[in-house]
Amino acid sequence: MNPRAELGVALRALIARAEQALADALPPEDQAPVDLHRAMRYAALGGGKRLRPLLTYAAGHALGYEGAELDAPACAVELIHAYSLVHDDLPAMDDDAMRRGRPTCHIVFGEAMAILAGDALQALAFEILARGNTARGMAMLATLGHACGAEGMAGGQALDLTATGRSLSLRELEHMHACKTGALIRAAVRLGALTAHADTPALQVLDEYAAAVGLAFQVRDDILDVEGASDVIGKTAGKDAAAGKPTFPSVIGLDASRARLAELTEAALDAIAPFGERGAWLEELAHFAAHRVR
Repeated sequence: MNPRAELGVALRALIARAEQALADALPPEDQAPVDLHRAMRYAALGGGKRLRPLLTYAAGHALGYEGAELDAPACAVELIHAYSLVHDDLPAMDDDAMRRGRPTCHIVFGEAMAILAGDALQALAFEILARGNTARGMAMLATLGHACGAEGMAGGQALDLTATGRSLSLRELEHMHACKTGALIRAAVRLGALTAHADTPALQVLDEYAAAVGLAFQVRDDILDVEGASDVIGKTAGKDAAAGKPTFPSVIGLDASRARLAELTEAALDAIAPFGERGAWLEELAHFAAHRVR
């Protein structure tokens, strides 16, 4: 296995930190309404790469900031991601029965409870960010809200639904995924930077990095849908092709997809070069997004 497909000790420790922040933020599963709270915890604590909170921590680190204040935005962005997965897996959306190597939320708790769990996870994310009640907190709320909405994740999902069975150009495909996948990854980086009081030039550099990583992550996802095994990637392999969804391999082929992945990774690394050693975690995450096996 490519060593860049695995994370180092420091980032693995941050995964544990994010896991604890999530566990502390979520309602106890024995608190009423029990079924809803169990569904929320099932969806949010069910494993996963935790790439988005790691990006939040890494952006703060690149700016010389390691404070506990990073836990709240890291937790918030992962709760949004968890909600999006619950809703994406529903029969009305991607209709998937497996996520992270186990039954999806609606398979375990039913569609109605899964929808409510997703709604509640999204609401909790904004509640966590709002607790600071500062000008910086307002900027963070706006960042996360934009990433979730019609110009971000929801809009990207809408484009994805209408694209099924159709041919897309590479430009159209990249725009769709810049919204559906990339917007939240960009928000994760920006939230970390805002927490660390980044100035405008630093925000611009980090946004260039995050845009490249977000798209690279999706290119790799599409490649894994072709080459990966379900028991390794944790979801149903080959499902996108079977559903007639446009993907990078279906639009430009596997070899060109690999080349595009390399280009995007190089663009991400070039963007953060000014950070030097402080950008080591961001560099590691860019390589991980491009080489991961699940």
